[in-house]
Amino acid sequence: MYVYGKNVAKEIISNNRKIKKAYLSLNLKDSKIDEDLKSMNVAINYLNNHEMDKLEKKNHQGIILEIPDYKYLSEKDMFDKMPDNPFIIILDHLEDPHNFGAIIRTCEAAGVDFIIIPKNRSVSVNSSVMKTSTGALDNVNIVEVTNLNNAINKLKKSGVWIVGTDMENSVSYETIDYKLPVAIIIGSEGFGMSNLVKKNCDFIVNIPMYGKINSLNASVAAGIMIYEVIKQRK
Repeated sequence: MYVYGKNVAKEIISNNRKIKKAYLSLNLKDSKIDEDLKSMNVAINYLNNHEMDKLEKKNHQGIILEIPDYKYLSEKDMFDKMPDNPFIIILDHLEDPHNFGAIIRTCEAAGVDFIIIPKNRSVSVNSSVMKTSTGALDNVNIVEVTNLNNAINKLKKSGVWIVGTDMENSVSYETIDYKLPVAIIIGSEGFGMSNLVKKNCDFIVNIPMYGKINSLNASVAAGIMIYEVIKQRK
């Protein structure tokens, strides 16, 4: 996996994460990153700006690193590590990597125990997610499951209450008791929760809207829900 940008590079270097190869611009102004990579015995390719842009079109700031793909927690690992009163975020086929990265940052800040994503037709941890979530990925548990509804049903059997978010047939998010083991579901940007996921929810809540638009950005909605749980659990 390629990742890019100075902040991401500094985070990876400071955490002593494995780096397969580095690509640095001949015009790079940050000599410390160059020195740090050399001290880690990382193979470095020096490229001109055109060659760098061919490798990664986004704002790489003269630094591109090749690192191993992100390793997700397995479903079994999640249940083995499950605390007594878990707080879980489930993302139902979220598509935007910037939303995912922002949600990861909020989950890390709030101490969420697990983030669950489906394996297929969903955003995964990529370079954009890593850049948006700078500093948070190493401190969160992201679980990738092959079947989201099966995972939800297993959580319910283990005593976790499932709270979905939707504007229709729902109650205000502030009316639910989140002190018990809980998993909050955030639907996709375009379609919200899928019908089957919605049917598997114990509660469906909404965030009241007072303006002219009828929905919030997924990462904003997740932040509001996450901190309502934190507020009630204090």
